[in-house]
Amino acid sequence: MAGQEDVTTPGGIVIPAHAITWSFARAAGAGGQNVNKTSTKAVLTVDLTALEGPRASLARVTSGLGAQLRVTRQSSRSQWANRQACMDAAVARIDAASRPAPPPRRATKPGRGAVERRLESKRRQSAKKRDRRAED
Repeated sequence: MAGQEDVTTPGGIVIPAHAITWSFARAAGAGGQNVNKTSTKAVLTVDLTALEGPRASLARVTSGLGAQLRVTRQSSRSQWANRQACMDAAVARIDAASRPAPPPRRATKPGRGAVERRLESKRRQSAKKRDRRAED
């Protein structure tokens, strides 16, 4: 990530450089003196209305995620690593949102062999319990 440049997702959606906004803050949690003096927490904001790509994919992205996507990372002590993690997460979310929904599952009936195995299993279980009963 050398400066601001367009990013392309594996699904073919282009995130223009002007749609990306970065901000940085001090991270929370453990880290000793380093966490108190460096701004390593990265916040990425992507304007989803500026994305470029297939119209149908873009419609799914904006309907699923809204007008903006905000990603925050602070797991690393390095601002650069947190920026990379933010960008990877944003690309993954945009790409996932651009995919069409899977087709609905077609209901099917169990096959004859499956029905016979189920009934045989029930007969074995019944016989096992019947044999455990005390004779009166």
